Amino acid sequence: MSIVKKMSKESPCSVKICGITSDHDARLAANAGADYIGVLVDVAVSERTRSAVQASEIANGSPIPTVLLLYNRTTSDIQEIVSQVQPFAVQLLGQEPPQQVEELKGTVSCQLWKSVYLPAGSPENVDMPTVRAEMQAYREAGADFLLFDSVDMSLEKPRYGGTGKTCDWNVAAELITESPLPVFFAGGIRPENVKAAIETIRPDGIDLCSGVEASKGIKDPHKLEQLMEQVNQAN
Repeated sequence: MSIVKKMSKESPCSVKICGITSDHDARLAANAGADYIGVLVDVAVSERTRSAVQASEIANGSPIPTVLLLYNRTTSDIQEIVSQVQPFAVQLLGQEPPQQVEELKGTVSCQLWKSVYLPAGSPENVDMPTVRAEMQAYREAGADFLLFDSVDMSLEKPRYGGTGKTCDWNVAAELITESPLPVFFAGGIRPENVKAAIETIRPDGIDLCSGVEASKGIKDPHKLEQLMEQVNQAN
């Protein structure tokens, strides 16, 4: 599979391509014009997870900054992985409390991003006061970015992120307008809807995984190219 030609990005909306599993796909994302790659480390529920050693190899070979995605790890685990991989940022995917973000803030040499989950589906599913309080608490704890993603509550065990499902965009737009931190938006984004998502929600960045895959864990260069063309066309 050939590497797509490097594209310039004209949109002010940043792009993070998540679920990167190889050096090859990191270069694909970079050459398409993405700003960041995301690598999951020892996330048992994901088919795209990698070990810390593999993540380090991908990060070292990536032309663009690497964000490590970790799920409900101890503070000492996170510190050790950051020391080993030296990423641009760590994205905490689970139910990590603001207190843990605060503990990490002074002890790791990278940015701290925190996922905040909005239920997939209709707006009445979202507890707006709780989400607002959560955003503020993470800002006060020292988080650098928030990332809105969808949680699929229809499963026997809720799946946080990687669902391919969308939350209510109008709710997301309202919360992003109010957010005390810059926000990436994820959940069901793909080349066919990314332009509308950016124009409706107005996030600081978009984040996607399955929407640009040929198969699970394998990125599709043509979908990446189509995605970036649509991002550049967004007003």
